[in-house]
Amino acid sequence: MADIAAVTDAEFEAQVLKSDKPVLVDFWAEWCGPCRQVSPILDELAKEHGDKITFVKMNVDENPVTPNNYRVTGIPTLNVYSGGEVVKTIVGAKPKSALVRELSEFIG
Repeated sequence: MADIAAVTDAEFEAQVLKSDKPVLVDFWAEWCGPCRQVSPILDELAKEHGDKITFVKMNVDENPVTPNNYRVTGIPTLNVYSGGEVVKTIVGAKPKSALVRELSEFIG
């Protein structure tokens, strides 16, 4: 998880909504098994495609405001934000091939 920066409720607007490139936010929690499954996949995708899309993580237990604002009810939830809006939502752990397919419009 060290490769992907954490974002907090306080930083969300500046780091995510005002970003000039798309941002994928991984809403996760320490106790979430599927979150731990998807984490190394996101690390790989961040290394491979970090020039096109920014990857950040938000711990839903430590930062309840933002997930609530975006109606994140299940984790892991991956939201892609572009221009301050949610443009893609992926819920649940998926294999890398499925995530690449789902994110293809952002990662080329």
